Amino acid sequence: MKHRFQRNALVAAVLLAAGAGPAWAAKDAVIAVASNFTTLDPYDANDTLSQAVAKSFYQGLFGFDKDMKLVNVLADSYEVSKDGLTYTLKLHPGVKFHDGTAFDAEAVKANLDRASNPDSHLKRYNLFKMIDKTEVVDANTVKIVLKAPFSAFINNLAHPAAAIISPAALKQYGKEIGFHPVGTGPYQFVTWNQTDFVKVKKFDGYWKQGLPKLDSITWRPVVDNNTRAAMLQTGEATFAFPIPYEQAKVLEGNAKLDVVAAPSILQRYISMNVTQKPFDNPKVRQALNYAINKDALIKVAFSGYAVPAEGPVPPAIDFATRYQPWPYDPAKARALLKEAGYPNGFTTSLWSSHNHSTAQKVLQFAQQQLAQVGVKVTVTAMDAGQRAAQVESVGVKDTGVRMFYTGWSASTGEADWALSPLFSTQAAPPKQFNTAFYSNPQVDKDLTDALATTDRTEKQALYKDAQDRIWADAPWIFLATERLLSANSKQLSGFYVMPDTSFNFDNADLK
Repeated sequence: MKHRFQRNALVAAVLLAAGAGPAWAAKDAVIAVASNFTTLDPYDANDTLSQAVAKSFYQGLFGFDKDMKLVNVLADSYEVSKDGLTYTLKLHPGVKFHDGTAFDAEAVKANLDRASNPDSHLKRYNLFKMIDKTEVVDANTVKIVLKAPFSAFINNLAHPAAAIISPAALKQYGKEIGFHPVGTGPYQFVTWNQTDFVKVKKFDGYWKQGLPKLDSITWRPVVDNNTRAAMLQTGEATFAFPIPYEQAKVLEGNAKLDVVAAPSILQRYISMNVTQKPFDNPKVRQALNYAINKDALIKVAFSGYAVPAEGPVPPAIDFATRYQPWPYDPAKARALLKEAGYPNGFTTSLWSSHNHSTAQKVLQFAQQQLAQVGVKVTVTAMDAGQRAAQVESVGVKDTGVRMFYTGWSASTGEADWALSPLFSTQAAPPKQFNTAFYSNPQVDKDLTDALATTDRTEKQALYKDAQDRIWADAPWIFLATERLLSANSKQLSGFYVMPDTSFNFDNADLK
């Protein structure tokens, strides 16, 4: 079967108002974002923001549109063999990397060989570990052979991590490629001041005629929420994301700015370590789902910019199943706790993967709500270093995780990456992100079987069965799916936040 998508290459960034100072030309842009960048090598970045910045200068074979539908980028089409093992990709001809190297099948092979090799020790290895070998058929045709059928493979190739890097640059810089990015994207890397900004400039040899429309972009990390919002007011930035929810009304009052709330696939939840008492009892886990008022939480912590979770997977993800949100029923919660042997509740801890203002509000709200059904929690908001050391790097025997507030954005747009890294037995830390240490053999089988078939009806049934079981087992307190709040100068057009919290600015322009 041959597959073609509407062509729409993905990239990322934003813009500075004209006349913000003599140092900036009319088509330069500054984007205020929430944290520092970890690396400019997308294959070795665990955070969406670093990958979003990398989309300034890198492109993948496939990507997504604003509705998370697959589109062609550097690949024009693909075919899959009947046994589901071999993918043959036709590449877009005549594309050049920023260093003048030709984009061709050899370049794709160099990148996928690196990504699928465990000895490369790349953080995104799990997205490519199913690859057995990559073969060059001719300059514009590449053949990828998998170890076993993996029907979400093209979605994996559309993930922001799956960039195509110049093979000449890979050879020259090796492990230092994260500081010397060379891609096929609309912008060319200029400099990275690790504490202050990343600067890119227009690539004159870009393969899409008439693009890009900007001369340069400066990505500026601004950790403080209020400072980020203030930069828009003063004209120091043309775009800022995320906007703290409590600042929305203030910015809406500025006639020069637009505030935009976009749909997302960012799911917020509290995982419960099911290997530890009392969370080994499903009645306890169900009780805690009844104990938290999701609508009130959304008003208090998200200023209304979210919707209650309607399943383990956000509705915009392919193969998501929707359910009625868990209702708020503290009486039911207390009854279930009593049935589970905890009539007076219990004491535990609640950690958060972030320490920004929204996370703090979620922690405080959850603490108050749980206290009303007798569950006393001590709360800790972690920074990135603490999270890596105490959560992501620690296995089940040594973990201190009990309850953990975090979020997940499945940037492949497909249910496998929304479920497998969070609910499969083998995905427990330190391998992946199953911080509930949840294990259900039938869920594992459903997820494996779904990848082995290309039949959509069969896949839908398998993913539905997995989601039915997860929703009933309740290894999480299912909280909310966020709306993504950004703001920009009205001089800016053609930019939007993607549902996975990255950016699309293919046609971004300044008046």
